[in-house]
Parts: sequence; structure tokens; C-alpha cells
Amino acid sequence: MSRHVIAATRDLPPGGRRVVTIKGRAIAIFNIAGEYFGLLNRCPHQGGNLGEGRLIGLVESGEPGDYRYSRPGEILRCPWHGWEFDLRSGRSRCDPARIQAKCFAVRVAPGEALGEGDYVLETFPVTVEENYVVVEV
Repeated sequence: MSRHVIAATRDLPPGGRRVVTIKGRAIAIFNIAGEYFGLLNRCPHQGGNLGEGRLIGLVESGEPGDYRYSRPGEILRCPWHGWEFDLRSGRSRCDPARIQAKCFAVRVAPGEALGEGDYVLETFPVTVEENYVVVEV
């Protein structure tokens, strides 16, 4: 398993999201109150882009008339058909035992640690040729 640098934390503030492609897979990254979550950007129902979904909270009830709202922003609703997924586990809210979105571990690493380990930093060789800057991709 390789680790990939996605963005500086300042570029993905709380409430922010970003879809990145790593090894051919689109992954939606979310920052919820300073915690980061990653899901495959494909709804297991019919392939909707989860990164475009609405973030909501969880409404629970132990009995009629008793409602509790919790986990604000941790439930992701697919933009196509409204299927809901828990950002922490990827599990579907309608059938958590059978249906889930693929989760990816996301963490924050200090800048000085990026030189250590197996992080993949996207870099490109740059040369100057007769007053022209050329980037090799």
C-alpha cells in the first residue's frame, strides 16, 4: 500500500472536499470538523459521484416524538438516488450489513515527515531551454 500526498491542510479546510485520482481510482476526500475521510467516488448502487453528495447528520429515535440529531456532516447522501453512507465506515444506512462504499484511510502528516517513508509526491522534472521553461509529464 502506498501513501499519496493530497493537499496541504490549509487547502482542505473543515467542511471542504476534494476528489483526487490515484492509480486510476477517483477518491472523494472530506474534512469534517478537522477529521479526514476518504471514500471511493462511486456509489455502490448505480455509480453516482459520491464526492458531489450532500453531507447530513444522523437523526435517531428511540420512540415516537423523541428525536436526536447527532454526527453532523458525517452521513453522505448520494446525489443520484439519495442512498446514505456513513463516512467513518462506508456502510450504507439502508443495509449496513451488505452494502458499503469503499473507504480509504486518510490522515494528516507533518511536512517534515514527508521525506520519510513511502509517500508518493507528484513531481515533474523542469529544465530551461533557450529561455523556455519546459515541464516533463
